[in-house]
Amino acid sequence: MRVLVTGGTGFLGRAVVRALVAAGHHAVVFARHASSAGLPGEAFDGDVRDAGALLAAAEGCEAVLHGAALVATWRPDRRAFDEVNVGGLRAVIGAARQRGLRRIVYTSSFMALAPGGLDAPPSWNDYQRTKAAGDALAGSEAGRGAPIVRLYPGVIYGPGPATEGNLVGGMIADHLHGRLPGVVGAGRTWSFSYIDDVAEAHVAALEAGRPGARYHLGGENAPLMHAFDVVRALTGRRLPRRIPDWLASPAALAYELRAAWIGRPPLITTGTLEVLL
Repeated sequence: MRVLVTGGTGFLGRAVVRALVAAGHHAVVFARHASSAGLPGEAFDGDVRDAGALLAAAEGCEAVLHGAALVATWRPDRRAFDEVNVGGLRAVIGAARQRGLRRIVYTSSFMALAPGGLDAPPSWNDYQRTKAAGDALAGSEAGRGAPIVRLYPGVIYGPGPATEGNLVGGMIADHLHGRLPGVVGAGRTWSFSYIDDVAEAHVAALEAGRPGARYHLGGENAPLMHAFDVVRALTGRRLPRRIPDWLASPAALAYELRAAWIGRPPLITTGTLEVLL
């Protein structure tokens, strides 16, 4: 099957492309710098916000795996989250409809789901807000007959490039290089999903997923500090310090004010604290 893969050069996207090709499919890798990524398949340089580029890339394809997203905690212009995470999905659905694609596999996120005790997903940060909005859009389009399959990975971990989407890898790298001040919400339990398992689930959803269905791609449930327990067992490095809640809030506010002044992403934001605590 000839399959368009948006966001194919990202942390998860690369694993999805390789799993897709290993299963015998032909991948059309769509990303801003796809041609320089060295991935198997066919490269197509383009921005997911560009409806014309998506339509051109989708020519001759039978399906699309839509994983392109702005995975970040902060941007100087908040509209970027809406443009990529909602507008990009809308553009993909439009291209799929015009090209007659028979399957749209959409990579949502556990962040788009309502956590325990809440009836609806909160809007604690712009990533979560727009992934929830994207999920609502996908659900609405599925109700109108679009052949959408929605996937909800947990916290993805595993080998891969140090992109913003590689959150666990980034934290571990910062810890090993002495750049991690500490861990907020160290005891909070998350569902960790290994990247290769998530990639293979995308292929399974492409081949056998039911249009309109929603699949949760959870893995091991463990506290955040467990990742550093593994690092300690492998390297002997001490665990990072635990940052108490009372200190985290003013620190996050200070980082945000600094980011607004210098235009560089803060180490942590107040919205991220809502997720972690």
